[in-house]
Amino acid sequence: MDFENMAMKAIWDELGKAFNQNPEPLGNSTVTYAFELDGEDGGGYGLKLENGQAEMLYEAPENFDCKLKMSAKNFKKLLAGNLNTTAAFMMGRLKVEGKLGYALKLESIIKQYEF
Repeated sequence: MDFENMAMKAIWDELGKAFNQNPEPLGNSTVTYAFELDGEDGGGYGLKLENGQAEMLYEAPENFDCKLKMSAKNFKKLLAGNLNTTAAFMMGRLKVEGKLGYALKLESIIKQYEF
C-alpha cells in the first residue's frame, strides 16, 4: 500500500480489514491502544484487540493499555516497516504512555502483515 498518499481514515479502514481477514498474528491479545498522531492528517485513533479480533476506533479511547504519540508521517513509516519503535522511542520520535512492552508487541504484529 502507498501509505504516503493515503488519508489516515483510509489507512485505518485497510488495517482493520487486514487484521480481521488474517487474525492469526493478533493471537489472543487483549489490549487497547490509543494513538495520538500529530501533523498533517493526524488525529486520535484507537485499536482494540480482543479474542483474535481487531476493532478500529476513529478516536483515541480514554481508557487504554498503551498510548503511542508520534507524527502521522512516522506512523506511516511504522506501517511500511521503515520505523523501528525502539529507535524511535530513544530518539524522541515516539512517546509511549502505559506499558512500553505493548508498543513493541504492536510492532511485531504489524511486521507479520504485508500492506
